[in-house]
Amino acid sequence: MVDLSVDIGSVSLANPVMPASGTFAEGLADVFDLNRLGAIVTKTITDDVREGNPPPRIAECRDATLFSIGIPSKGGDYYLNETLPLYKPYKTPLVASISANSVEEFGALARKLTVDGVTAIEANVSCPNLKKDGKAFGMDPDATFQVVRAMKNSTHLPVWPKMTPNAGNVVEVALAAQSAGADALVVSNAILAMAIDVTTWKPKLANLMGGLTGPATKPIMLRIAYQCAQAVSIPVIGCGGISTADDAIEFLLAGCSAIQVGTANFLSPNAMPNVVDGLVAYCEQRGIARLRDLIGAVQMYDAPVVCIP
Repeated sequence: MVDLSVDIGSVSLANPVMPASGTFAEGLADVFDLNRLGAIVTKTITDDVREGNPPPRIAECRDATLFSIGIPSKGGDYYLNETLPLYKPYKTPLVASISANSVEEFGALARKLTVDGVTAIEANVSCPNLKKDGKAFGMDPDATFQVVRAMKNSTHLPVWPKMTPNAGNVVEVALAAQSAGADALVVSNAILAMAIDVTTWKPKLANLMGGLTGPATKPIMLRIAYQCAQAVSIPVIGCGGISTADDAIEFLLAGCSAIQVGTANFLSPNAMPNVVDGLVAYCEQRGIARLRDLIGAVQMYDAPVVCIP
């Protein structure tokens, strides 16, 4: 039997597969047993109630999807009273994903969600920092450091900041998060992009720009995940364009300890259990007893790497 278990710091997972925030809901329990997942990451919430961005919010692209949902949220109290109880019957670790307008609000919401049933807290640092002219926290190493530090001072739960690929130097931000005490990194959120309808001459998203996700983004996300995994000593959770077991294995070989499946969940509700089954099949075919032996096992060529602009 293949051992799929992995450790994300102090959090032990039965397997490395979990949903990306915003791509999963409790309704999937009608499709498969949620205990088959390594962890459950719930949709990003804010402490205040938000409606999100106006429609249209989604645009299809070639091998990718453009989203501008805007983090609609029913608030922290709703999460504690309504959302959290839905997952208590499952043994799978639950990760709460949060967003906020300020460093102080990140800390306050982390404190509020430090309750039984929440295993770790993911910090969506791709949201705008209202104290810095709306520049995303994750674009700035110092702002990311402050968010993580505020959360670590507010909760004993593991804190997993979710990096944004839109930062000029994601590795610098990752190192800042690690210095502030982050227990793991999620690498990464969606790529800022846009599309225009050539018939109407209008942007395909009402908010003009959104996050590009899906298979077309995987090589970029894999590169960023590898660079972060090489730079930090804490676990990295790969995210971006993963829809098959082979995709997941690429991220593991690149140094990720676990992975998140996002857009693929919209295309197939069985995407995540299929990835889990595929990981088992891959290891059995190759005589690999422990999946964790794949982590960081990429084999390099002897020739020096030359960067071509």
